Amino acid sequence: MATVPSNSEKNVPVICFCAHMDTSPDCSGTDVKAIVHKNYQGGKLVLPDDSTQVLSPENHPDLAHQLGNDIITASGKTLLGADNKAGVAEIMDAVQQWMAQPEIKHGKIRILFTPDEEVGRGVERLDMEKLGADFGYTVDGETLGSIENETFSADAVQIEINGISVHPGFAKGKMQNALKAAGIIDNLPKDRLSPESTSDYEGFIHPVGMQGTVEKATIDFIIRDFKDSNLLNHETELENIVKNVVAKYKGVSYTFTIKEQYRNMKNILTQFPEVTEIGIEAIKRIGVKPILRSIRGGTDGSQLSFMGLPCPNIFAGEHAFHGKQEWVSIQDME
Repeated sequence: MATVPSNSEKNVPVICFCAHMDTSPDCSGTDVKAIVHKNYQGGKLVLPDDSTQVLSPENHPDLAHQLGNDIITASGKTLLGADNKAGVAEIMDAVQQWMAQPEIKHGKIRILFTPDEEVGRGVERLDMEKLGADFGYTVDGETLGSIENETFSADAVQIEINGISVHPGFAKGKMQNALKAAGIIDNLPKDRLSPESTSDYEGFIHPVGMQGTVEKATIDFIIRDFKDSNLLNHETELENIVKNVVAKYKGVSYTFTIKEQYRNMKNILTQFPEVTEIGIEAIKRIGVKPILRSIRGGTDGSQLSFMGLPCPNIFAGEHAFHGKQEWVSIQDME
């Protein structure tokens, strides 16, 4: 945490700007080699350390709006980490501008950088009284001009399957393989309730990890939807699938553990509409068209809002999060 002291005599709310320091565990962030592609003129960007990693306007439509801009990518072997290093950089640059230009009048500004946002634990140990802010904005969004006041609600589910281990040479009629019972995954809906088949306001059931042996297997899921009530529906459907699969294996048992991760921040932000409205006005004042949208994901702002800090999310210019083709434009960051 840090503070930019007020230089105004007006009594204005304390505003917090927040970004997260961790990057997604879905793709390596080790030894990132950032590359600046100057004065992008359209066409494809082939990443040098893996020529199969190609950014093109076909698979990255927002590149069409970047002509003449400077595009930052990684080299093809890692993610870039713009999610959310771009936000950290932008906030620190703003701090530098505020400190260097006292003629820009402002109230007290609090800066907050968090760890572990990508696993939903970024503000777990945050002392809200010490932070001492009235309203906040996470700087962790995508397209230039976007401001987001709605996120998924999110739960995690862990399924533990207990099999029966016997020496394979003497296993006939006795062994029950927990890994085979973990075939639950193949029984998930293919045409709905998966990230690959959903968009807009549709939720999903998403397996994110599995490990195990003959005796015990564990599968981790994330459950997402904009409506809290739908989370329960998805979890009930998932457990019914588990029951049906496990029933085919005599003597096999399972546990089904649900852990709340975060809830849709719109539940709180509708009570403080001025926070989003001020963000929209600020975007207009820099000559950019504001885009009010929902996030098919979450931010620290979800939990912060429920902790007493109403906190929509504003754009950082990040694109193609969590993968090797992640990119950001310097001009969008500015």
